[in-house]
Amino acid sequence: MKLGRPARRPSLVVHVVASAAWLGLTLGLLALGVTAATAASLVAVDAAVRCMKLFADRLLLPLALLTLVSGLVLALGTPWGLARYRWVYTKFWLTLGTTVATFFALRPGVNAAVAAVAAGRASGPRLRRLRAVRSMRP
Repeated sequence: MKLGRPARRPSLVVHVVASAAWLGLTLGLLALGVTAATAASLVAVDAAVRCMKLFADRLLLPLALLTLVSGLVLALGTPWGLARYRWVYTKFWLTLGTTVATFFALRPGVNAAVAAVAAGRASGPRLRRLRAVRSMRP
């Protein structure tokens, strides 16, 4: 099945927008993760991890799947093909691998971090010092 020009352009726009949004969301999750790991207050850690859960559960997987599906549509519906050029083939496998990693590693990791924070088991050098200082207060 070959896509005509009227179908190819919207497919390309969807693919580029979904890929850019996925990359931006991933960078946002990285910033939240760094914030949670280095924050000096439990409130900041709690907020960062809860935001990470929201983004990972509601946005990350749908964007990853949209990127994968729109890339497949473009690869199979255009002369580029899926295995005709090495860069398309490589990009497909990288996208598939990161989508699977998102589902099986990132989301469970974020859920475990939320559970740890909710149970009061948040860790990190600054948080240990903060707890130590708080426990010394009369």
